[in-house]
Amino acid sequence: MFYLGIDIAKVNHVASLIGEDGSILIKAIKFTNSNEGLQKLIDSINDYDQSQIYCAMEATGTYWLSLFSALTDKGFNVSVFNPYQIKSFRGAYSNRKQKNDVIDSIIIANFLSFNGIQQTCLPNDDLLALKNLTRYRSNLVDNISKAKIQIKSILNKVFPEYSDVFSDTFGESSKQILLNCPTPSEIMNFNTRKLANLLKKASKGKHGTDTVHKVKNLARNSFGIKFTGDACSFEIKQLVNQIIFLENQVDELNLKIKEIYSKLDSHLESIPGIGKTTAPIILAEIGDINNFSSPSKLTAFAGIDPSENQSGIKKSTDEKTSKRGSPYLRHAIYQAAFIASNNDPVMHDYYVKKRAEGKHHYVALAGVERKLLGIIFHVLKENRDYRPSKSS
Repeated sequence: MFYLGIDIAKVNHVASLIGEDGSILIKAIKFTNSNEGLQKLIDSINDYDQSQIYCAMEATGTYWLSLFSALTDKGFNVSVFNPYQIKSFRGAYSNRKQKNDVIDSIIIANFLSFNGIQQTCLPNDDLLALKNLTRYRSNLVDNISKAKIQIKSILNKVFPEYSDVFSDTFGESSKQILLNCPTPSEIMNFNTRKLANLLKKASKGKHGTDTVHKVKNLARNSFGIKFTGDACSFEIKQLVNQIIFLENQVDELNLKIKEIYSKLDSHLESIPGIGKTTAPIILAEIGDINNFSSPSKLTAFAGIDPSENQSGIKKSTDEKTSKRGSPYLRHAIYQAAFIASNNDPVMHDYYVKKRAEGKHHYVALAGVERKLLGIIFHVLKENRDYRPSKSS
């Protein structure tokens, strides 16, 4: 039996082949992430019986997918491991603080030799599509938030009183002002009737002439800076148009995500705290629930298991979470736990109990997150709606 360890990278991968006794048979085959690179790898190990070669790689970003697919198509047995598993093994395998592609490929081969073959399949097409789209949505929402922060920062300079008029700076009425006359001087020069009509239409009659007069009075006496007004106005208008464009994209994206998620019939929305936004994220990031043999394995995958820091007989008890794994999954579980701890009686009682024991808010909430992950595990494993029990 032979073990081929592959260190994955964006452009060039590195592979090393070892024997059952750990002896290095081929060291550092460098090959590109392409058909030509794959052929170079196969040619390099051609002297060995393919049926006896077992391959291993880390699930590094999305870079492993193409090579995994190509190797399995060629009939190779390929195991894919979590980078954190390899990281832990690296420390036990070698005391030297060395890390490079060659050493890593040998360590990965040895990890496979010591830990055995792991059955790995490409993710379900719908799950993979859902993962791509929910992560894309997260990036769009982040960009919208950044644009809003920039606008508020500029308004604090040129028109600090603006927030006194609109409770929501980015509501439809406020957007009309920011698109047409975002600075005090522009507001003063803008036609009152025209602006009132814009606000009336945007707010469906809630705002009109009275609001315009209030804005103009504040603009007249604003303490904002007078210089760079044109540049600030241009920047705000650009940013508002960017927000509108991105919000429209998010709306379209939500429909696509809903379409794919509905085909998977996951029952996640039956769980307290999990809604139409967080359910697709959780399902996509977990992937195939059969990859996890227990709720604790799923909790560790999410990075919500307590981290442990032990020296001699002294053991840390600060109960911080390990924060390994997908930050998208961790954030979605956090959101669900926050909602559940406030709205679901069982989760709320559990949270209150932990707080009464002297736990910090975030520690108590992490406990709710772990309970939720346990429920998620069973709901996905058994493919059914959540049924709360008296002992929950």
